[in-house]
Amino acid sequence: MHTIAFVVFPNFYLLGFAAVTAFELANAVLGEPAYGVSVLSEQGGLVPSSAGIRVETQAFGDATFDTVMFSSGVETDTVSATLTEFVRRSLSTSRRIAAPCTGAFILAHAGVLDGRRATTHWRFANDLQRRFPKIAVEDDQIFIVDGPIWTSAGMTATIDMALAMIERDHGQDVSRAVARKLVVYHRRAGGQSQFSTLLDLEPKSDRIQKAIDYANANLRNPLTVEELADVASLSPRQFSRAFSAETGQSPAKAVEHLRVEAARLLLEKGRLSLDVIADEVGFSDRERMRRAFLRTTGQPPQAVRRLSRENAGP
Repeated sequence: MHTIAFVVFPNFYLLGFAAVTAFELANAVLGEPAYGVSVLSEQGGLVPSSAGIRVETQAFGDATFDTVMFSSGVETDTVSATLTEFVRRSLSTSRRIAAPCTGAFILAHAGVLDGRRATTHWRFANDLQRRFPKIAVEDDQIFIVDGPIWTSAGMTATIDMALAMIERDHGQDVSRAVARKLVVYHRRAGGQSQFSTLLDLEPKSDRIQKAIDYANANLRNPLTVEELADVASLSPRQFSRAFSAETGQSPAKAVEHLRVEAARLLLEKGRLSLDVIADEVGFSDRERMRRAFLRTTGQPPQAVRRLSRENAGP
């Protein structure tokens, strides 16, 4: 059995317990108690979440665990000498330790992230990098695995990290079955962006939204202004003006971002060649795709694929 300690503290986020549910469902899929979860805190007893709901916990003791997950919370300075010592001891006695969202600050205060890659919720990434310059903070990742330490973005990214752990422990079929029970996408790859082009655009009118949805569903098309304007039932000139006013981007730039995002997902799956991916998402060739990636992400497609493989681990 894989023993898991879930560490909480006052004002922790309840959403972190979604990871606990993933391990519970893995037991159901496997038909055996493959995971056993304990909830720990510094003092033990009832600990209030940020929502006011209290959970029963055990105090830190001498027990060791296969996996220790440190929860996230409202504050980024939820540390004490006892908690810091528990982090360091866990790193030496556990197979892996993990922290979603602001939980990365707990690991950072303990010094265990120094010289390592890590991520956190995009809102706190700059603060984490500023306060702990020895960490290589990557603010545009769903989760990162650096040796025995796992960190993830905020909120629902804890589910992606838990599913990746289950896949590492019991294989992709089990992880997929758990994802189906959770009614989520199988899992986003670790290198996938925390941001979504569709969310960033946020048009105000149904006409522009319709054109964006059409573009996202038909990336292999040329997607000229004329084509998109026709979908929106506007003249090309009216469409270009309205699109830029509502989204802050030109139609061409938005289409390029949609294509890069789609290509990135295909790269992370690791099966198709760069030429095939370029064709699938509407770039005329891999060189144009490379230039678009450099403009949008600051790195070439090969780097995205390599990073995805590194995060996937053995």
